[in-house]
Amino acid sequence: MNNKYKLIYEGKAKKVFSHEDADKVIIEFKDDATAFNALKKAKFKGKGKLNCLISAKLFELLINNNIPTHFLELENENTIIARKIKVIPLEIVLRNIAYGSLCKQTTLKPRTVLEKPLIDLYLKNDELNDPLITKDRIELMNILRSKDLDFIVDLTLKINEILKSFFKSIKLQLVDFKLEFGYDLKKNILLGDEISPDNCRLWDLNQNNDTIVSLDKDVFRNDSGGLIEAYSEINRRINDFI
Repeated sequence: MNNKYKLIYEGKAKKVFSHEDADKVIIEFKDDATAFNALKKAKFKGKGKLNCLISAKLFELLINNNIPTHFLELENENTIIARKIKVIPLEIVLRNIAYGSLCKQTTLKPRTVLEKPLIDLYLKNDELNDPLITKDRIELMNILRSKDLDFIVDLTLKINEILKSFFKSIKLQLVDFKLEFGYDLKKNILLGDEISPDNCRLWDLNQNNDTIVSLDKDVFRNDSGGLIEAYSEINRRINDFI
C-alpha cells in the first residue's frame, strides 16, 4: 500500500486505509485466517485476493437489488474502495439451518431446517468474547435506536433472500452468515465489512450422498480440507454465473 495512505484500522482479516476523499476508505484483504475468536491462526497465500474478489461480486449483486452497501469499486485483486462508515458494534447472524454454535446452545439437532430465518445479535467486543445480546440490552447500552435496529433486521432478511437464491443457482446452500453495518457521513445505514466464505457457511449441493461438504472457513476450523481450494471453487462458480 502506498505510504501516502494512513492505516486507520487493522482487523483479523483486513486493513483499512485513508483515501484522498474523506468520504472513502481503501480496504485491503489479508491472507490471515482465524477461528475460535483468533485462538486458531494461519496464513494462506491468495486468501485475501479470493475474499476480495468474491466480496466485490456479491456486493455488486446486492447493490443491483437495491441493498445499500459501503462498496464502491474493486481497486485491484485484493483491495476495494468503500464508503467510509462508523461501524455499529454488532454482529448480525442470520441462520437458515441449525448448525455450529446454535446446536451447542439449544436442543436443535444439526442440519435442522428452520421454519423461518433466525437472527442472532452479538456485541462486537473481543474482551467480552462477542456475547449474544438482546434488543433490550442494545437499547440499554445506547448502541443504536430501536428503529435503526428494526431497519437492519429487515435489511438482513432481504439480503438473505437475495443471497440464498443466488447461491442455490450455483449449487450452494446458504446455511448461515454474519453481517456488519455502519453509518456513513450522512447517517445512512450501510452494509459493511465483507461477504465471503469467511463469514458465510456454504455447503456444496453437488453431493449425491448425505455428506456435508463445506466450501467455507469450516474447512480451516475443522481441518477438513484445503481452504484455498474451497474458496477458489466458490470464486469459480460465481464467475461462471455472473
